[in-house]
Amino acid sequence: MPINILMPALSPTMEKGNLAKWLKKEGDKVKSGDVIAEIETDKATMEVEAIDEGTIARILVPEGTQDVPVNDVIAVLAGEGEDVKAAGSVKPSASAAPPKAAEAPAAAPAPAPAAPKAVPPAAAAPASQAAAPAAQSNGHAGRVFSSPLARRIAKEAGIDVGMVTGTGPHGRVVARDVEQAKSGKGLKAPAAAPSAGAPSIAPTMSDKQILSLFEPGSYDIVPHDGMRRTIAQRLTASIQNVPHFYLTIDCDIGKLLAAREEINAAAPKDKEKKPLYKISVNDFVIKAMAVALQKIPNCNVSWTESGMVKHHHSDVGVAVAMPGGLITPIIRKAETKTLSTISNEMKDFAARARTRKLKPEEYQGGTTAVSNLGMFGIKDFTAVINPPHATILAVGTSEERPVVRGGKIEIAQMMSVTLSCDHRAIDGALGAELIGAFKQLIENPVMMMV
Repeated sequence: MPINILMPALSPTMEKGNLAKWLKKEGDKVKSGDVIAEIETDKATMEVEAIDEGTIARILVPEGTQDVPVNDVIAVLAGEGEDVKAAGSVKPSASAAPPKAAEAPAAAPAPAPAAPKAVPPAAAAPASQAAAPAAQSNGHAGRVFSSPLARRIAKEAGIDVGMVTGTGPHGRVVARDVEQAKSGKGLKAPAAAPSAGAPSIAPTMSDKQILSLFEPGSYDIVPHDGMRRTIAQRLTASIQNVPHFYLTIDCDIGKLLAAREEINAAAPKDKEKKPLYKISVNDFVIKAMAVALQKIPNCNVSWTESGMVKHHHSDVGVAVAMPGGLITPIIRKAETKTLSTISNEMKDFAARARTRKLKPEEYQGGTTAVSNLGMFGIKDFTAVINPPHATILAVGTSEERPVVRGGKIEIAQMMSVTLSCDHRAIDGALGAELIGAFKQLIENPVMMMV
């Protein structure tokens, strides 16, 4: 019996992905563990392995297809001893085909992906509102139908096919639609579901209202990609649902800079006489935050409605900028790792993050995060908490400042840091203990080793 190859869920929150590339073609034999395709999620490009053995009888979703729902059939595999042609002609399960008109009620939850998860289900909205987002998917329960040429042109132009108004048969997106979209014509307005779920916050202006403020032809519209939409949804949900408060403190990092210089000077060399590691200020910050959470364990928590999750280890996420957004790879058990290990892990993460090669387990979860904008000369700022974290540390630049010691003005190398706290899990005094513990460690780096 033919085996359906389904669009995999590569992370717990993944609902759709882009089929970037097929590494096998029809007629190729595969065995369990063979890499058969590359899938793009909002933050990474990942390889998909075959689970069963057989021959690729039919590829249903061509490479370059965007927004393929999880569990849709993307190919058919003929098992050992089966007729490949016969297997390829077998109609796949209904999950791969567009729903019939009678199945329309099943599409009611479709607006949910456009809103933060904390927003009440869209089914509670009036019928006229619930029906509006259906146009975003050509009326086919989240599946955007488009021609292969249209998808290729859209991919090359960086345009989300789901945001293009289709003029082909049954609303299908064709090449001419994408060509028009390049100049900003024929683009759909994004669903307004996120603002509808937060009545306490003033609704944002519609696309039409915003564009009416500017002279026609004086701007270009660049459609949002999956990463930007995910960042917008998660951080909007965080700032609306997580009660933030902020604590700022100044740290004297003179001893840290001296220790860093000494450690780097003593670093062993490889065969090419390059140092095996080069410690940065950020590596010290990661280590200090990890150890501080161990000293103040009631801050190393995550809030859930049923109870407080108290973590045993400090898994520190570190914000890394990448084209079109950012990602937060995680240094696991950072309190147990040396500065050189942290440094080398971060270099590897940063390099792979920028090419979207991180695995979900490398950037999902964590117990806190660090965001450092010091390299851009930013003195201080506040960062938005990334749930399920209860804290995030925003790190500014180090600079010489005048300080008063013993009634005398001296020059010291100072760095300002701001701790954002989830007030549901951490109260002011407890947050002050955590940032105080961090300050003590960062000002006396030798204490990190105790």
